[in-house]
Amino acid sequence: MSIKVYTIGGGQMSEAILRAAKKKGIVTSESTIVTDISTKRLRYLKEKYEFQTLNVFDRSIAEKVDIILLGVRPQDNWKQLVEQISTISTEVQVISIIAGVTLDQLQSVSKNENIKFTRIIPNTLTDTGYGYSGVTLGEGASRDIIEPFVESFGKADFIPEKQIDIYTGYAVCGPNYVYNFYLALTNAGVLAGLSRNQANKIALENLKGSVAFLESTGKHPYELLDINNSAGGCGITLQHEIDSSTFAAGIQNAVLAAVHRTTELGKE
Repeated sequence: MSIKVYTIGGGQMSEAILRAAKKKGIVTSESTIVTDISTKRLRYLKEKYEFQTLNVFDRSIAEKVDIILLGVRPQDNWKQLVEQISTISTEVQVISIIAGVTLDQLQSVSKNENIKFTRIIPNTLTDTGYGYSGVTLGEGASRDIIEPFVESFGKADFIPEKQIDIYTGYAVCGPNYVYNFYLALTNAGVLAGLSRNQANKIALENLKGSVAFLESTGKHPYELLDINNSAGGCGITLQHEIDSSTFAAGIQNAVLAAVHRTTELGKE
């Protein structure tokens, strides 16, 4: 199944989504149109992926697609773009990835019942097939059309809109927490006397193996920690240091700060 997608905003997130969808065969170069204000960006997308590109919004083309992907930032003039989309006379599914902008805000600007809005918070692991995108369907939005597209760049979690900001700060920013943990762990290995190459490969292998073990056993992390923490051993000693530190609170505070910032962006 090939979906025809008109993307407004050809930034890195839009590119990542379209690249993954193209790789999965959900879209093709011929079925993908991108509009952006940057001619340099359009030239790049055309040369790399052979997407159709336009400098300005074309209503006649937009009326013939399955999905319009609204891929701009919350600080961009998204209201003007929604007004342009709202001139379409046919029914169309519009997916917004604008952080912090609600379905009510989108619909109040549109005032066109033919425009069926869906909000998604896309994950940033699109090329891997991992990661969850948070999806909230608006009134009349078609899950049959939306779901295959979203699942072409990861997994889809259909959630109430009140969880979207939480999803952004926790799920979509999730790789940031992992990258920071990996960096801290590898630096610790180097500090202890390993080479950078040794520290990197050991940490990466432990991350992959630990995640696989969590999934395969279904056990609580405390149960798995008990396997490694023998009485008076190095495992329980390092556990004491972690428990005495601000490690857990630091991660939790970072998540709450990211969620709070997402909410702020929607108000600016």
